[in-house]
Amino acid sequence: MASFERASPALKEILLRIYNAEKPIEVDYHLYEFGSVEYHIKSSVSEPQVTYLSISTPFLSQGVFLSYGLSPFTLKMVRQISTDVLHIVEPANDGYQLTLRLDFSMLPHNKESLKIITEVSSVQAVILSSQLKEMLQNVNSWDLSQGIYKPIKLIYHPKEPFYVIRQPQKIVAVFPMRFKDNSDVIIATSFFQELMDVVSLKKWAKVPPCNWSPIPPLELRGESFEDLSTNGGFVSFDISSHHVEGKRLDKTVWSLLNFYAYVKHHVKCTRGFIQRRMRRRLDNLVEVLAKSRVEDGQIKKVQGWRKMRKMVGSKSKMIIRRWGDLGKKIKRIRFRIKIHGFARFRRRWLTVPSFSSSTAYTKLQTNGNNN
Repeated sequence: MASFERASPALKEILLRIYNAEKPIEVDYHLYEFGSVEYHIKSSVSEPQVTYLSISTPFLSQGVFLSYGLSPFTLKMVRQISTDVLHIVEPANDGYQLTLRLDFSMLPHNKESLKIITEVSSVQAVILSSQLKEMLQNVNSWDLSQGIYKPIKLIYHPKEPFYVIRQPQKIVAVFPMRFKDNSDVIIATSFFQELMDVVSLKKWAKVPPCNWSPIPPLELRGESFEDLSTNGGFVSFDISSHHVEGKRLDKTVWSLLNFYAYVKHHVKCTRGFIQRRMRRRLDNLVEVLAKSRVEDGQIKKVQGWRKMRKMVGSKSKMIIRRWGDLGKKIKRIRFRIKIHGFARFRRRWLTVPSFSSSTAYTKLQTNGNNN
């Protein structure tokens, strides 16, 4: 899952180590991060106050106006990090889109130095966000003669593309949502529906309108089937001109770039909350069952859900034993029932005859008149 921090933690740690070193150190690091991002940090003893930082990062879009390298607007945003400490080296080193020369001797010796190093460590986020800013700043540049623009596919993180579609007086950002587990799909769908309900309130009338649909919007017709095959539907935001004015532009861009991360973070926290509640309810149930008295009058103590099966087994044995005693009582009661004339009937019809041995026999008695 993407991090909400703009600064790279590993890059920040290396730059602080170089800056805080008591004596000059030789550094030649190649740092790789999620999203095919590569940093090359180089510092030499001969030039202790200077560190060279080269960056290789995939473009947010392979559009025409971004295919020739970093735009002047992006370079301007990078220079604004710190005009005294940071200088752009042209041309950049081979294999990198940007090379920076960092002069640590210009850093102030107070808390401001940590702030500047943190901003330098967020240069990759500045490059990507500036590309999206350049698109959103052209919201009102709409020419009806040009017809409908083709959706622009943006990739901030691998396998998580989203689309920006230009329309009259607004730009629509569409996010195809994908999840690995079915439970995550259920949680996310509930979250999207609730998000639409909240945004529709008057209190949030100034935020970008949000829509969710299980099928792709018509604007994405013609895109590849792989990009449109989702199990979480499609979430879209309508970006108008007042959403990109002043400081709102940076907040809007950063929210769009990290929308996937926000959703996954919400789903993960919700799933953890549900699991904690289920374990708590199970512990309460075990505690209630543990206080029930068994047959011998003692209270059986059970700790944890793992001993619940043992306790249930003992309960079942106790029930079987009680039903066995009840069956014996029923048999004794049955033999005490007397039916008038039943004894004579039993002696006549229910008496088992006795048979003698096959070798013995008795002579039949005959009358004397028979010849």
